[in-house]
Amino acid sequence: MKPISKVVVLGGGTGLSVLLRGLKRFPVDITAIVTVADDGGSSGRLRKDYDMPPPGDIRNVLAALSEVEPLVEQLFQHRFTTGDGITGHSLGNLLLAAMHDITGDFVMGIKELSKVLNVRGQVLPAANKSVILNAEYEDGSIITGESKIPLRNKRIKRVFLTPDHIEPLQASVDAINEADLIVVGPGSLYTSILPNLLVGGIREAVSKSTVPRVYVCNAMTQKGETNHFSASDHVQALIDHFGEKIIDVVIVNNEIIPAEFLELYREEGAEQVLCDMERLKSFGFDIISDNIIQYGTLVRHDARRVSELLLSLL
Repeated sequence: MKPISKVVVLGGGTGLSVLLRGLKRFPVDITAIVTVADDGGSSGRLRKDYDMPPPGDIRNVLAALSEVEPLVEQLFQHRFTTGDGITGHSLGNLLLAAMHDITGDFVMGIKELSKVLNVRGQVLPAANKSVILNAEYEDGSIITGESKIPLRNKRIKRVFLTPDHIEPLQASVDAINEADLIVVGPGSLYTSILPNLLVGGIREAVSKSTVPRVYVCNAMTQKGETNHFSASDHVQALIDHFGEKIIDVVIVNNEIIPAEFLELYREEGAEQVLCDMERLKSFGFDIISDNIIQYGTLVRHDARRVSELLLSLL
């Protein structure tokens, strides 16, 4: 019997959750490695109050990989809109905080909650403690705090973590070393994707890996992070931070997004990420361009199609 392939996906935010909902439908062993740099909203409050890594991105990934009744997932994702002290918190975030409090260990809390939610695969933070994300803009100014970075709406030169030395979670490093396929993205480039790879140990493991390492490029730009970025600009940011040995393959959307959707995003200061194939090819990576978008109330990656493209690389 052929062994099940091990797929590691690094990221955070909505993009990672969307991809995982598609990937879990295939017979693969999934490990999601999630950023712990979030400092806004409910996650930021719990991070400060309980001295724990932010739970928000972990919560979304657990929900995406769970195999439970829709109502249970809805309950896990429920966000309180009234109530003294709990307004703005989601139940899942509170449960993760409670598990952290009970077990004294964030990773152990995630594992126990994964059993309750019947999670398909494993969910791991990049590090077992909070990290602080900082950004230096092209004008030389520096801002501290993940939630504040997009608010300046200036072009970012680089992002970096403090403290300088962050111990990676060993289980995350082991998962990368044992992977048959490594996927980076999709998700917010500077605040969800790069923070994972900025953790020493994680970056080295990905750099040394000999299995296919794939970057799934975003379909839309993000105001304050990737204003007017093309697909090659996203890839250039990865190279600027980590060098050319961090990925082998780029998956990028080549379909023109309908005008009615572009108009909705224009109001938010976002636009389509254009597939500038000539510059993309100049990097020397393998480029897979395809129609990988599906439309609902928002523009999202077609998780099933992206998953098929990814698994074709095995």
